[in-house]
Amino acid sequence: MMQLTNAVKQILIVNIILFVGAMLVPALNIYLPLYYFENPMFGWWQMVSHMFMHGGLMHIFFNMFALVSFGVVLEHFWGSKKFVLFYFLCGLGAAVLHTVVNYWQFHEAYNSLVEMGAPQSSINSILESGNLFYQDNTVNTLSTSYKMPVVGASGAIYGLLVAFAFMYPNAELALMFIPVPIKAKYFVPAILLLDLILGLNGGSFFGGSTGIAHFAHLGGALVGFLLMWYWRKNQFNQNRWDRYGH
Repeated sequence: MMQLTNAVKQILIVNIILFVGAMLVPALNIYLPLYYFENPMFGWWQMVSHMFMHGGLMHIFFNMFALVSFGVVLEHFWGSKKFVLFYFLCGLGAAVLHTVVNYWQFHEAYNSLVEMGAPQSSINSILESGNLFYQDNTVNTLSTSYKMPVVGASGAIYGLLVAFAFMYPNAELALMFIPVPIKAKYFVPAILLLDLILGLNGGSFFGGSTGIAHFAHLGGALVGFLLMWYWRKNQFNQNRWDRYGH
């Protein structure tokens, strides 16, 4: 097994410390997840802190397993500074796209309720209530967009997946729920397409209610793709200059 690299090890340790810490200090579960920015619970630090919070043992296990599996390879190739920059930019990209989609969903639901004649007092009551899920789809969208916080490193992890597929497209990924190894260049686009479909339909890959921030995954993947495209293009231009310049 490949030895842990410095940045991966430190990110892993911080995630584990905060996972255990959140069980011992419940206030961390209130202030560190990412809330919708028009919610009074929102804090600017949550754009980063949510990346180190997780909703359960399986959640943190799969994210940290992927961090080690792909992050160690990438950090070996890039070095720690470039890896950390990439990781956090992907995590921020995940937060930004999730927030943008949340904003659109919230105001679509809000405007729909207003057009249906719902009084402002009723809408305020929904937003101030402790209830999260409602039977009515429009009310449910309004409530969950406004109240449901986001946790997890998945957005940054999706960025790592994209980078790995860029650099090692023919590497075969053996996953525990798929018996046949699949090349990275096929697996990563397929899982991104699945996330897009589920995100648009409000579904969950594991069945049942959503609870998965699919657009956060896609945001991390998008930033990862743009960074890889820029770095590869920049590297090509630099190599061309070194070869033909002067």
